Amino acid sequence: MAFAIVGHRGAMAEAPENTIASYRVAEEIGVDELETDVRISSDGQLFMLHDATLDRVAAEPAGKGLGPVAELTWSAISAVDVGEGERVPTLEQMYQATTRLIQLEIKDLAAIDGLAGFFARHPGYAERTILTGFSVEAMAAVAEKLPQIPRGIIVSQWSHAESHPGGYRKLIEETGSCRIHSGAEALTAEVVQQLHDEGFPVHGWPTRDEDDLRRWLKLGVDGTTSDDPRTARRWLAEAVR
Repeated sequence: MAFAIVGHRGAMAEAPENTIASYRVAEEIGVDELETDVRISSDGQLFMLHDATLDRVAAEPAGKGLGPVAELTWSAISAVDVGEGERVPTLEQMYQATTRLIQLEIKDLAAIDGLAGFFARHPGYAERTILTGFSVEAMAAVAEKLPQIPRGIIVSQWSHAESHPGGYRKLIEETGSCRIHSGAEALTAEVVQQLHDEGFPVHGWPTRDEDDLRRWLKLGVDGTTSDDPRTARRWLAEAVR
């Protein structure tokens, strides 16, 4: 299996994160997959944003201090410049701008019912999606409401999976995951091989420098997420010569 380079929030080293510009750069680079974050507005619009507020990404003071986006209307959210004149895109706009497999990270449980309706209307988008998240509750909910879409639980370090009540196998069972996304701490080549033997691909995150990339290759994982996928692809090419 080829090692996958995943564009984190598009290609956020080259364009404002989670924007159409960032997704288009990731597409141009040729990422294998694209990771992005989904939330829902107070009036039911699904949109792409990592944080619970716009404060960090807003380019102008007028876009800061507006409060949680879950309490804002879509018109208020979409009016904010999030860098270089870009606006927060809707979920549909993100899919329209991309062709790759999408790692869609659920940031808000409230978005799940909306996602169920969205994918019922857009089965083609569902076919190139893997739903991800740190929340066991969220992943269990999408396993129930969107069983046709693959899922991947995220853990910041492998020991969190091991310490889940019942262990990592129970975590996989409860979330219906077909893939594991893990930070490097406590992850070993033996663990990766065991997961592979049990039929579960493993993605490591994040990759911030060349040493990270080489560590993932040594561990035998199937792919990694990078803010700078263009550079990560170059590191990969150099590492496998």
